[in-house]
Amino acid sequence: MKMKMPPSERDLPNYRYLCSPKKTETMKKIELDIHTHTIASGHAYSTLSEMIAEGQRKGLSILGITEHGESIPGTCNRIYFRNLHVIPRQWGEMRLLLGAELNILDTKGTLDMDEDTWKRLDIRIAGIHRLCWTGGTVEENTAGMVAAIRNPWTHIISHPGDGTAELLYEPIVLAAKETHTLLEINSSTFRPSRHFPHARENNLEILRLCKQYDVPIILGSDAHFAPDIANYEYCYPLLAETEFPDELIVNYDQKRFLGYLGLQ
Repeated sequence: MKMKMPPSERDLPNYRYLCSPKKTETMKKIELDIHTHTIASGHAYSTLSEMIAEGQRKGLSILGITEHGESIPGTCNRIYFRNLHVIPRQWGEMRLLLGAELNILDTKGTLDMDEDTWKRLDIRIAGIHRLCWTGGTVEENTAGMVAAIRNPWTHIISHPGDGTAELLYEPIVLAAKETHTLLEINSSTFRPSRHFPHARENNLEILRLCKQYDVPIILGSDAHFAPDIANYEYCYPLLAETEFPDELIVNYDQKRFLGYLGLQ
């Protein structure tokens, strides 16, 4: 009898593979990856054309390109974001969302760039990055994150569980639920080379709270190189451990993703 083999490493970016005592194999088609970067971010390694081609090759319905906001050294100028209108948004069967990963700068939830730039973007992610974050106590940090979530321009919070800032996650999950802001489980965070020692425990807590309060999440590749698009392999063990329900993962349903964020 031929033994059934798990998906190959090449297939992992496109399908969810889980192992648990009750369920040995589950595969579900990934429809979208929203958090990715091109060479325009200054420390990524693929062009926009290469990213589009890879997203099409992987059969995505939606690909998001979200270059770093201006507070990250080496990233693009505001004029880059203001000229995004020249790029077509439909590539065959794949829709392209062009936006930014804005930086949460402080405990007031201040985002970099400005509203005139934000309104030109298809999608807006906000996240804390070590290079441009001024923090405080855990309560102050949490207040800053909640303020960024409540900012009406924010669609997604990137890698809230990476441990860059010490946070209280229950208020963050409840604010995300109230405002229809998606919290990201960021696969890149768990790479050993990233050195985020508290990422696993933090993201498990986020998943358990989102499951408890029925709050959708989004998986993010944070791809800085085209082959990593839709690569969520480091997320899957955490989803399995928490028995996180598929219906709360928007990557499996483009219509739910668009509807939840109020996008057309």
